[in-house]
Amino acid sequence: MKPKLLSAVVFLLTALTTPSLAADKLTVMLDWFINPDHGPLYVALERGEFERRGLEVELIAPADPNDPPKLVAAGRADLAISYQPQLHLQVAEGLPLTRIGTLVATPLASLVVLADGPVMSIADLKGRKVGFSVGGFEDALLGAMLAKHGLTLDDVELVNVNFSLSPSLMSGQVDGVIGAYRNFELNQMDIVGRPGRAFFLEEEGVPAYDELIIVAKNNRLSEPQFAEFLDAIEAATLFMINRPDEAWELFIKGREDLNDELNRRAWRDTLPRFALRPAALDRGRYDRFAEFLKGRGLIETIPSVDIYAVELR
Repeated sequence: MKPKLLSAVVFLLTALTTPSLAADKLTVMLDWFINPDHGPLYVALERGEFERRGLEVELIAPADPNDPPKLVAAGRADLAISYQPQLHLQVAEGLPLTRIGTLVATPLASLVVLADGPVMSIADLKGRKVGFSVGGFEDALLGAMLAKHGLTLDDVELVNVNFSLSPSLMSGQVDGVIGAYRNFELNQMDIVGRPGRAFFLEEEGVPAYDELIIVAKNNRLSEPQFAEFLDAIEAATLFMINRPDEAWELFIKGREDLNDELNRRAWRDTLPRFALRPAALDRGRYDRFAEFLKGRGLIETIPSVDIYAVELR
């Protein structure tokens, strides 16, 4: 047999008998149940962006929204969707977590009151009840917003409404709620005929921050599949911006329970807030928010950003 023909036969037999390399498996814990905030993840999955990069990605909604970062820190999940403010607090507690990417690049949380209610400005909250879900952090946000208008937390009555933010407001249990998402609660209230008025944190004394981020365990940052994961998210996000209707159909594919008016509205309102460069890191933003948390007494020191947030490439 001629040498060239022999080489071709050997190559073909090798290709047929050698198993293909297995995809790198990544377990990604969501921060909550599936919703439009997770759009780039599911669009990337349905468009094959992960598969094209040799990744097999499993997206898991948590039983307890407090668990995902802890599972990553314990090595029981590869990545988690979390929040920049919580990352600062978790790092201060000693959890070995690092931000490697951003999913939603603006705050979503806000202070919401009824549009037809008596509260026309934040100053009108004096002597009124304000509902919250997460103690310690949300009242710190509220305190900063009140301070801009000459009030303190002593001027309002805080009521723990758990995660029943808009229902407690619409029922009259409280006069305002802190932590309501502007892309969800505002739409939910409007749909049922009780529209709300939102005061945005970043306009009322709170530094801007990344609402949703992607965190990994500190000792795994050099693993190449994380950078590939972020590349896939970026490709999906650009597709969503360019073709929002097609992307919506991909998002609800096999998830018809999401195909309702609330999620369609939330999809529309969240689109301009996704990070166009998920891997990019604004170090100044993280420093400013750490300074804010220290000023509100939630952390004792301001660590170097490089300790808990990186730009992989």
